[in-house]
Amino acid sequence: MSTPATSLSDIRVIDLSRVLGGPYCTQVLADHGADVIKVEPPGGDETRGWGPPFSGDASSYFHGLNRGKRGMALDLRQEVGRALLLELLEEADVLVENFKPGTLEKWGLGHETLKARFPRLIHCRISGFGADGPLGGLPGYDAVIQAMAGLMSVNGEADGEPLRVGLPVVDIVTGLNAVIGISLALHERARSGEGQFVEAALFDSGLSLMHPHFPNVFYGGPAPRRTGNAHPNIAPYEVYRTATRPLFLTVGNNGQFARLCELLGCSELMEDSRFVDNGARLTHREALREALEAVLATQDGMALAERLIRAGVPCGPVLETRDVLAHPHTAHREMIVEIGAYKGTGSPIKLGRTPAHYWRPPPRFAEHTEEVLAELGLAPARLAELQAQGVIPPSRVE
Repeated sequence: MSTPATSLSDIRVIDLSRVLGGPYCTQVLADHGADVIKVEPPGGDETRGWGPPFSGDASSYFHGLNRGKRGMALDLRQEVGRALLLELLEEADVLVENFKPGTLEKWGLGHETLKARFPRLIHCRISGFGADGPLGGLPGYDAVIQAMAGLMSVNGEADGEPLRVGLPVVDIVTGLNAVIGISLALHERARSGEGQFVEAALFDSGLSLMHPHFPNVFYGGPAPRRTGNAHPNIAPYEVYRTATRPLFLTVGNNGQFARLCELLGCSELMEDSRFVDNGARLTHREALREALEAVLATQDGMALAERLIRAGVPCGPVLETRDVLAHPHTAHREMIVEIGAYKGTGSPIKLGRTPAHYWRPPPRFAEHTEEVLAELGLAPARLAELQAQGVIPPSRVE
């Protein structure tokens, strides 16, 4: 069977990253055909132990971020390990790493050194705050950036404490920003023939998520505050109780509001001066909530959501995780991937001619070390010597 055409099938990526942002980035690249070689330290990517649950030698957390890659282990603290890395980079297009800024420089592998030796290499660094400035070089963590970038200040109930978003949104967005940067650099290299440095910092990514709160401040609006599920600029735009499942309404204009009222049988709300336009509805948000929930109290949330959205009123039922995974549209959009015993979330990036392709589950620790080094021309005797030195791990015994 022939291999499907993919967008990045001629691209090789050396992935020195660990944990989340970097691995998420390189999984996207692998899904779209890049040959991603994940180089782990002798102790492995720490997320292998972030369980339970576990599958094989790694946690579900690790499995969610490392599909499609070949895996090897290399001790970069040793000079011989760094020399092998340089050999790997001879045939590479992209290097992705999330070492603390200054680490590669300490090893003699800083960007200027790499640029001189590999002028076509695209070097992507994922860091917490970048390498310089008042916070430059400090380690970054998703929850810390959520706190520092303002996300927590606007997330939570109006009378409650600031809350972290319940998923690593900053890490994930930073990974996606790294993919965007790498893609732009690859496109530019096709014109210039030169690689470049790509930086994706968690701090920058966290700030970039603060819409519409930053624009509201830029243009003289009130200080952003926590509004629970309610939107700071639009009403009705929040969760409403029904007789069964809660419903999230996102009514963005007067036409949608009119259709909502007609379908609910409460057209009189359209004539109420408190609700005549978005500004009025926003001012009288609580009164609007009371009026709508009085009507919704007898409605089945799931059935009503289906009826409203098909009539052009944006809304959706609040689903639990298992409900989402079982939803027929999840399957239709090919958002669940299965490769043997592996199950994961599909790529949200849909290309018509060169779509994502899933052919390799996450690697076992150091699974492809000998395979990758053999491609460099290292003989079995040399591999045995490297194992004895602790530069690479011992051969796996199946």
